[in-house]
Amino acid sequence: MPSFPRAAQIRRPHIAAIASLTLAALLAACAPPATPVADIPVAKNGNTPSEYVIGAGDTLGISVYQAPELSVPSVPVRPDGRISMPLIPQIMAAGKTPTELAQEITDRLKEYVKDPIVTVMVSNFVGPLSRQIKVIGAATHPEAIPYRAHMTLLDVMIAVKGLTRFAAGNRAEIIRTVNGKRYVIHVHLADLLDGTDIKQNIEMQPGDTLIIPQSYF
Repeated sequence: MPSFPRAAQIRRPHIAAIASLTLAALLAACAPPATPVADIPVAKNGNTPSEYVIGAGDTLGISVYQAPELSVPSVPVRPDGRISMPLIPQIMAAGKTPTELAQEITDRLKEYVKDPIVTVMVSNFVGPLSRQIKVIGAATHPEAIPYRAHMTLLDVMIAVKGLTRFAAGNRAEIIRTVNGKRYVIHVHLADLLDGTDIKQNIEMQPGDTLIIPQSYF
């Protein structure tokens, strides 16, 4: 069998590393420029970030004051976004805040009950996809997390159990869309998690995507 010079013998791991670095460079070149979080405008929509929006998969508790026969301790929001309760066989819950849903149930119960007082509580949080925070890449448990009021980057990292051994935490990015425009925020996750730079603990927004790259060295 003919032999080849050692310089011509390129090992497969080296090829994979070169390909990965090339792909990372291409992605970086295509990404929008980083924007300081202070310069990103706040989205203008009907629901402020502090208001929880009900989504399919949530579990609700509906209480009708002094009418236990109409109250529902636990009702799931179906995949179509609707729920059912006594006297109201179909009502859209997804996309509404608990306060908005309570008001709609109150209005519909007025046909049967005098001055109903309705309270809606969310006991199992999922939320609509558009308001979930998605974590992809080198997190221990990458997943989509329901947004909660004043959730911070550290809250997100606790939910996904931190970084993997090979994560390049200080090269992480948050992708945020505000009023149809896409922004990229660079964050130093490793410095945040080891307490070096607590200023990295920025407040998250509904719909954010946190991308954590992997280190190849």
